[in-house]
Amino acid sequence: MVYSNPMPTTHKGGCHCGAVRFDVSTDLTQAVACNCSICSKAGWRLAFVPAGQFDLVSGEEHLTDYQFGHKRIRHLFCRTCGVRSFSRGTAPDGSPTVAVNVRCLDGVDADALETIAFDGKSL
Repeated sequence: MVYSNPMPTTHKGGCHCGAVRFDVSTDLTQAVACNCSICSKAGWRLAFVPAGQFDLVSGEEHLTDYQFGHKRIRHLFCRTCGVRSFSRGTAPDGSPTVAVNVRCLDGVDADALETIAFDGKSL
């Protein structure tokens, strides 16, 4: 996985309908394109951050959890609009981490970021 460097900027983001809003601190120089079944079908571009760099500002009551496979990642989505703006899980070292869908960040062009391929399909 690719983690942000120590010079983060705070970005605001959320789902399509606005029910779920969050702040995340990351440098956003790159985004991960995972080829696992859920990421590839949803078109995600991900930025992974330690859980302490993510703040769910509003909408926890609008979130629904979807898990599959090994059930190690909580794929959260807005039950109103269906958008999956972030997931919660653990980093390889076991620390809590959040995978933010860069396409859900306000004013960020995910296609302008360096894309790092990750072979999640093989996990």
